[in-house]
Amino acid sequence: MTYSTPVVKAKFLSRPNRFIALVELDGETVTVHVKNTGRCKELLPAGATVYLAAAENRAKAQRKTPYDLVAVEKIKPDGTTLFINMDSQAPNAIAAEYLPISGLFDGNTTYRREVTHGTSRFDFATDTPDSPTAYLEVKGCTLERDGIAYFPDAPTERGVKHIKELTALAKAGHPAYILFVTQMKGVTELRPNDETHPAFGEALREAEEAGVGVIAVDCVVEPTPNPDGTLTLSVTADKPIPVNL
Repeated sequence: MTYSTPVVKAKFLSRPNRFIALVELDGETVTVHVKNTGRCKELLPAGATVYLAAAENRAKAQRKTPYDLVAVEKIKPDGTTLFINMDSQAPNAIAAEYLPISGLFDGNTTYRREVTHGTSRFDFATDTPDSPTAYLEVKGCTLERDGIAYFPDAPTERGVKHIKELTALAKAGHPAYILFVTQMKGVTELRPNDETHPAFGEALREAEEAGVGVIAVDCVVEPTPNPDGTLTLSVTADKPIPVNL
C-alpha cells in the first residue's frame, strides 16, 4: 500500500495522550494525530525521527490536526536504522494486497472484508469454487526486540476474543487463519509476547492445536523522495517469517 498524500519527516517530542503527539516540523511545534492507540513506548523516544502523512479531506472531516503520524525510524544497538510503519489501519490494506499473491489460497479465490459469521466479525473471508469459506483475522505487529517481533505490545482482550472465535471455527470444520503483518523488515521470527499478555500466547497455541493457520509476513517500509521535498511512503508485504509459539 502507498499513502495517497505527501509524507514529511519530523522530530518526535512527546505524546500527551494516546491520540496525539507533539513533533518538531520546520522549527515549529505541531500537534499531530497518532494512528496507533497502543503504548508504543519503544517506538517513540524523544528525538525519534517520525513520518507524517498529510491528513486527507481535513476540512471536510473537521480535523484540527494537519498530519497523521504513521511511521518511525528505530535506531538499533548496532547503529542501523529500522523503518517501522506504526499505522494500525495499514495491516488490513497490506493484507488485501498480499493475500492474492501469498499462495495460501487458490488463484480463483475472491476476498471479502469485514465479514460477519454468526455473532463474530472477521477481517477477511474467502470464496473459492468447490472449497469451504475460510475466515482470516489480521494483526499488525510493531514491537521488535533483538531482531524478533513480538505481539501484542500491550494486553489485548479483544485479540484473545478473536483467536478464540477462530479456534471455534476450526473445531467446527471451517478453515481459519490469523495473519500477523509485521510492519518492518529485519526480523527473524514472530513470537507471542507472553511476558506482556500470557493469555494471548496461550490462546494462540490452543488455536494452532485446533487447526488454525498461524502465519506471519514482514514488510518493506520505503520512503521515496519527491521533487517537491516531500516523500511518498509505501508499505509492502514481502516475505513469510516463522512463528515461534
